Amino acid sequence: MLTAIPDAFLSLIYPQECRNCKLSVESSADGAACRACWENTRIFSDKTILCNKCGIFLMESECPIETLCRRCDDHFYDSARAIGVYENALAASVVHLKQTPHVAKILRILLKTAFQESSFQASTLIVPVPLSPRRLLERGFNQAGVLGRIVAKDTGIDLDEHSLIRTLHSPMHRAAMDKKAREMTVKNAFQVSRPKLIANQNILLVDDVFTSGSTASHCAKALKKSGAGKVNVLTLARAV
Repeated sequence: MLTAIPDAFLSLIYPQECRNCKLSVESSADGAACRACWENTRIFSDKTILCNKCGIFLMESECPIETLCRRCDDHFYDSARAIGVYENALAASVVHLKQTPHVAKILRILLKTAFQESSFQASTLIVPVPLSPRRLLERGFNQAGVLGRIVAKDTGIDLDEHSLIRTLHSPMHRAAMDKKAREMTVKNAFQVSRPKLIANQNILLVDDVFTSGSTASHCAKALKKSGAGKVNVLTLARAV
């Protein structure tokens, strides 16, 4: 009741519009999306069948099985997991995070749960996917770094925001870009500036959204070239 009063009062003096459906967001804990949009967003659970490597949504089933989509066989990361599908509330949250370095309570809880339910507990170092210096200057912050700091705080795993760098500036990925186009924008774009800090580490690579897997794969390739062990990927959302 006490938490509902400030939210109700806030909605009167500073109403916030849902970034997905344009209706009112009644709870600050829901962030950029309203409760109805969150309820209509597919959040992965133990009944969700995902590719065991890239984490793409395959189907819902009462009988969990491990399977591979085979489209990610040539990717360099070991495994990838997300909170849920890039749609509705999660899509709105990802877009909002690119504009404002704030992560709502619901996202923090879901991100922590996704990590706890993954096989990533053996990770020894968290590495956010870097932005190019130009993009970082334009945006003012790295949204993957914001997420990385949250995961590091929740898990106690060390965070390294500086060893993996992006050396090439490329156009922002668009929804209409196909796999080949995305691949070309990130090919040879990443390198490790401090390989001694990466060698023998099990890396948890953190980003906001996993689309084709090209960015995660090329980051993992650079990290493994510098001696990293496993490279697993944790994101807010997974495109389907």
